[in-house]
Amino acid sequence: MPSQSLPTRLLAVLALLLVAASPAALVAPRAGAADPGSLRKQVQRDRAKEQGLASAAARLGRLERAASRDVAVLQGRLDAAQADLAAWQSRLAGTEGRLRAARRHLARLRIRLAADRRTLAAMLQGRYMADKPDLVGVVLEARGFADLLERLSFARRVEDANATVITAVRSARDTTTREQHELAVLVPRQRSATEAVRRQHDALAAIGDGLRRRQAALAQARAARLEALHATRAGRVRAQRTLVRLEAEARRAARQTAGPGGPWAIPWAVVQCESGGQNLPPNSATASGYYQMLDSTWTGLGGSTPHAYQASKAEQDRLAARLWAGGRGSGNWVCAALVNIT
Repeated sequence: MPSQSLPTRLLAVLALLLVAASPAALVAPRAGAADPGSLRKQVQRDRAKEQGLASAAARLGRLERAASRDVAVLQGRLDAAQADLAAWQSRLAGTEGRLRAARRHLARLRIRLAADRRTLAAMLQGRYMADKPDLVGVVLEARGFADLLERLSFARRVEDANATVITAVRSARDTTTREQHELAVLVPRQRSATEAVRRQHDALAAIGDGLRRRQAALAQARAARLEALHATRAGRVRAQRTLVRLEAEARRAARQTAGPGGPWAIPWAVVQCESGGQNLPPNSATASGYYQMLDSTWTGLGGSTPHAYQASKAEQDRLAARLWAGGRGSGNWVCAALVNIT
C-alpha cells in the first residue's frame, strides 16, 4: 500500500525475489522475449509508419497515373507529327524528283536545240554560198510545171520545218527552264518545312521519353513504398501477435492460484509481492490480509471487521476487486509497479 514504510517495501521486494526463486512462482518470461511495453510502442510506430507509406504509395500512384495519361496524350501528338513528317518527306521527295527530271529534260533540249541550230545554219550557209541556180536549167530539169512547183515548195517546206522545230525546241527549253527555276525555289521551302516538322517530332519524342522515364521512376518509387509497407506491416503483425501472446500469458499467470482460497481478486504477482498469498496480520503500517490493505482503506471500502485479515477471504476478494477496479486502482499497491502490472 502507498503508506507502507521503506523497510516494509524492501521486505516486500525481498519476498517477491524469494517467491520468484521458488517452484510455485510465476512463469518467467522466455529468454529473448520482448517487453510488452516495447512491443506496444513498436506496434504504434509501425502503424504510423504504415500510414505514411500507404499515403506516399497512394500519392505516387496518382502521379504515376497522371504521367501515364500525359504519355498517352503526347503519344497521340507524336503520331500526328510522324504522319505530318512522312507527308512532307514524301512531298519533298516528289519535288526533288521532278526537279531532277526537269534538269535532265532541259539538258536534252539544249543539246537538241544546239544540233538543230547547227543543221539549220549549215543549210542556210550552203544555200547562200552555193552558185545561184540556173533558172533555165531548173525548168529544163523539171518534168513539168507541177514538178517545178513541187521542187520549189519542198525546199521551202524543209526550211520552214527546220525553223519550226527550232522554235518548238526553244519554247520547250524556255518552259522547262521556268519549271526548273520554280522547282529550285520550291525545294528549299519544302526542305525547311520538312525540317521544322522533324524538329517538332524530335522535340515531342524527347518529351515523351522524359515522361516515360518519370513514369518508370514513379512506378519504381511506388513499388519500393509498397514493399516497405508490406515489410512494416508484417513486422507489426508479428509484434502484435507476440504482444497478444505475452498479454495472454500474463493473464493466465494472473489467474493462477496458490495458497488458500483459490483465485485472487487482483493479479497473482501483486499478491505474491504483497503477502505471498498469506492472510497476514497487520504490520507497522496497519496493512493486513491477503491483499495487505490498510485499516483506513479497509474501513473506507466498508469492511465488516477492524482489520482486513479478520474478514473472510470472500469479503477480502470482493473489496480488493472493488479497489483494483480493473487495473485503474493499481496505484493502491506498491507491488503493482514493482512487478510492472498496471
